[in-house]
Amino acid sequence: MTPPFPPRPPFPPGPPFGFGGRGHERGRGRRHGGRQRRGDVRAALLALLTERPMHGYEMIQEIAERSGGFWKPSPGSVYPTLQLLADEGLVRGVDGEGGKRLFELTEDGAAAAAQLDSTPPWEQATAGVDRTEVSLREAMGQLAAAAMMVSQAANPAQKDRAADILTAARRELYAILGEDTRAEERPAED
Repeated sequence: MTPPFPPRPPFPPGPPFGFGGRGHERGRGRRHGGRQRRGDVRAALLALLTERPMHGYEMIQEIAERSGGFWKPSPGSVYPTLQLLADEGLVRGVDGEGGKRLFELTEDGAAAAAQLDSTPPWEQATAGVDRTEVSLREAMGQLAAAAMMVSQAANPAQKDRAADILTAARRELYAILGEDTRAEERPAED
């Protein structure tokens, strides 16, 4: 008797589809191409707070946006760093709108931020990043979200069609790996 499904191919390095999994972020940024990129969370928080008071989640979103989605520090790295900065007297927490705790720089914090490298930390963290890899990972995440939505909300006929589409997409992706890339790498002849 043959198994009902063929074995799954191995996933690329890192968590599948760019999210989930234990140890995914841990303040080191997302995995891309098998390498960890680590941004300077401390410097990024100080740099952001020179602009205006912000809450922790807002800072995480700002870093992700400014790094083009490549670096998104986890709450597990941002909040302890904010606490450390507060313990050092560089930031203070203030009550914000809706009960959210905002953080702002103290005078010492503003002085420390002024001493930072002129290149923003999110730009340092993304130096040399292959933007096509980032785009591919984002597309994989969006595809996974769409497949999950179909899995949860579609009728059986729609789920069957979705499975066919995903199977065809998988085959096309493997076909890309079989293409002759040397032709693309050769210089154009005059």
